[in-house]
Amino acid sequence: MVEATSCGGVVIFRGKILVLYKNFRNKYEGWVLPKGTVEPGEEYRQTALREVYEETGVHASIIKYIGKSQYTFHIPQDVVDKEVHWYLMMSDSYASKPQKEEFFVDSGYYKFHEAYHLLKFSNEKQILEKAYAEYLDLKRANLWGTKKYF
Repeated sequence: MVEATSCGGVVIFRGKILVLYKNFRNKYEGWVLPKGTVEPGEEYRQTALREVYEETGVHASIIKYIGKSQYTFHIPQDVVDKEVHWYLMMSDSYASKPQKEEFFVDSGYYKFHEAYHLLKFSNEKQILEKAYAEYLDLKRANLWGTKKYF
């Protein structure tokens, strides 16, 4: 078994969530949250910000750590046990540009219920629910967008 660690973000602007559509040779298709592999010497926060930027072109700000998800998948020679650390993030516009080199063909901001139903993986849906609840709590407390989070 191979162990892998990734980091990603639930990016929100004006109440809408950033998601990506991936199409890898028509074998892998679906909407996902931006995430990617931790590079040597990189902190999780750095990885999350870098991956969001690389995959979407969005310069996001981390608001807070949301939690982690874990899953396994098969590759030809082995099984990968993956852990993903997630952050609630804020962007300052609706602009995004999917990373073609990683087979992302579309990206955009969607209302919560739209993003939830678009997401392919149940673990990402759970992270989205948790992140959006945190967002709503911050918004109700008039803390969202004030740079006075914690």
